[in-house]
Amino acid sequence: MSQLPPKSLLASPVSEGTNSRVESLDNLSMDSFWLEVENIKQSTEVEQEECSGNAGQGLQEGEAEAEWLQDAGLSDLLGDCASENDNIVLLSTLTKTQAAAVQRRLDTYSRSRRRNKHAVRDVRDIFGVVNSEVSETQDYSCTVRNPGKEEMFNMDVAYSEQAAVLLKGSFLSEPRKLKDGNALTKFKIPKGRLGVTRIGDLSAQDMKKIPTLALIELTALCDILGFELKRNKAAKLKTTDKRLFGVPLNTLLENDQKLLPNTKVPLILQALLSCLEKRGLETEGILRVSGSQTRIKSLEQKLERDFYTGLFHWDAVHQNDVSGLLKRFIRELPAPLLTAEYLPAFAAVQNIPDLKQRLQALNLLILILPEPNRNTLKALLEFLSKVVARENNNKMNLWNVSTVMAPNLFMHKGLPDKIPEGKEKQLAEGAADVVRMMIHYQDLLWTVSSFLVAQVRKLNESNSKRYQFCDKRIKHFLSLSTFFFFAFHASLLLKDPLEVHLNNATRVADVLRQFQKNMCQRGEHCLDPDTYLLDLYHINPHAEWIIKQNPSYPRVF
Repeated sequence: MSQLPPKSLLASPVSEGTNSRVESLDNLSMDSFWLEVENIKQSTEVEQEECSGNAGQGLQEGEAEAEWLQDAGLSDLLGDCASENDNIVLLSTLTKTQAAAVQRRLDTYSRSRRRNKHAVRDVRDIFGVVNSEVSETQDYSCTVRNPGKEEMFNMDVAYSEQAAVLLKGSFLSEPRKLKDGNALTKFKIPKGRLGVTRIGDLSAQDMKKIPTLALIELTALCDILGFELKRNKAAKLKTTDKRLFGVPLNTLLENDQKLLPNTKVPLILQALLSCLEKRGLETEGILRVSGSQTRIKSLEQKLERDFYTGLFHWDAVHQNDVSGLLKRFIRELPAPLLTAEYLPAFAAVQNIPDLKQRLQALNLLILILPEPNRNTLKALLEFLSKVVARENNNKMNLWNVSTVMAPNLFMHKGLPDKIPEGKEKQLAEGAADVVRMMIHYQDLLWTVSSFLVAQVRKLNESNSKRYQFCDKRIKHFLSLSTFFFFAFHASLLLKDPLEVHLNNATRVADVLRQFQKNMCQRGEHCLDPDTYLLDLYHINPHAEWIIKQNPSYPRVF
């Protein structure tokens, strides 16, 4: 297990290079963090010997670039006779900074190959000339951010492009007491005429394209900021005879979906969170006060035996033991909830000096996560927000909850201990800070940036003709009054098409109101109600627009 030293060894001061954000934490007590570390050690038993020796190992130069290109959907660039079609389409959607990031990985991979059996493709051969130079001297000037003041969070322009502009300008620092959640900067996403896209608004096919684009953008952002994006090898998961604890998320969901189709969060986690929400939110010290390790181990065994039979009695379990089971479930996952590959990247977010850029990096990392991990993390964060909301009763504010949960998310038995000497306190506070940001800004972090949506739309337009529909499905005419006329098909709900006149002020909400007048039932939708339809039509005139009572129906492109 990756272990942090006991609290008694934390007298060493933080290095002089530590930024002011971390220094502002010096007066905050980390007792909860180190107490949680000790509790984890006591409950670990002999599990360290069972860990896979290959889990969490770093990637070597060349190997790392090859795997990066594979995950970015650009592995064909490594050969000289590979198909160019997919690469041409993907590369054509990239911004200048994103294309430069791709070129750097290709250049590094080429240098690392001692025997060049196949020539490495140059991205410029396909994409055109790319200026991949990034300033070596990254001079930021710093102005003080006003805590509590609302700021705009721009999602229309790629984060890396924004960072490139700021490179010669200034960023806002935020000297703040992290103990006070009310002092955190408030960010607002400007709602353009196309609305805001949340995770879950996109179809499954389109959502599969997002992690690839987010990885390229995250890499480009780190390049601009001068931070190395390190990734570990994926952990080799061992088989287990258990049914709940220590079982991979994918396996849990496969089993749960046999009982309840469309389950997105493991049923055992749902049960733990539900029990705590009903009886534990008002309990003083919930999450911080540890239950009996003996009882928790016994309860785990009973759950393994009785959970799926419905014979387990939650009412007889003490709330602190349930919170112990919750934390144990997270720790016992064969691979970290934040994934072995990207756990170092999540931890490194603390090193980015600007809060807005830290949130940009976290937003991209969450989009990169596998869907089971992302859904499970969201369920956990939503619960933690409810705990914080009851802090007047349970005495658990945002910082308390963050310090308790950070070891459970960032310590894992399959990851080696690589903590530099003298950095323990800084890294511990940084891990808690990352958890704090994920709890407090989760609504923002679970948003799909407009620039990524635009790249997906361009991929769809270039890749296939599946959005081309005949005039019987969509009709549009330009009348003398300069209005557009559309025939909406309300799937299986209305016999005749819904006729709507489009002008510059027509929004999705207007169509829904007209739809509701034609039938009693309420139609659900994935488009933002404030989306202006004529603008959407101009961007994608061939899209099929459907009103359907299905909250998971694809967002229209």
